[in-house]
Amino acid sequence: MRARVQEIVFDCADPAALARFWAALLGGVPVHRSPDWSYVEPPRFVRIAFQKVPEGKVVKNRVHLDLEVADPVAAAEEVRALGARRSGGPVTDEQGTFQVMHDPEGNEFCFVTP
Repeated sequence: MRARVQEIVFDCADPAALARFWAALLGGVPVHRSPDWSYVEPPRFVRIAFQKVPEGKVVKNRVHLDLEVADPVAAAEEVRALGARRSGGPVTDEQGTFQVMHDPEGNEFCFVTP
């Protein structure tokens, strides 16, 4: 059996706010289906959905998105205006540079160089 990814779903407290954040970051238009469910369909990417859950985020994500940018440090500065925050400083190794970030509800993602 082969499956196709239909969407990636984040549990959260405020689906509409996260849909707006990720739409601003990746493109697309936030869609608010109900108070408990919002999503965005970024260009050239799978739908990202946000579902309201009663519990808050407690530990590190087991899965996160790596987002390719020309300059992770500059991207980190720009996205702070949207409500994101850095986690530590940029890391450079033989593969390139990456910067760990948190969205407004604390979900990790990384800016990475190509």
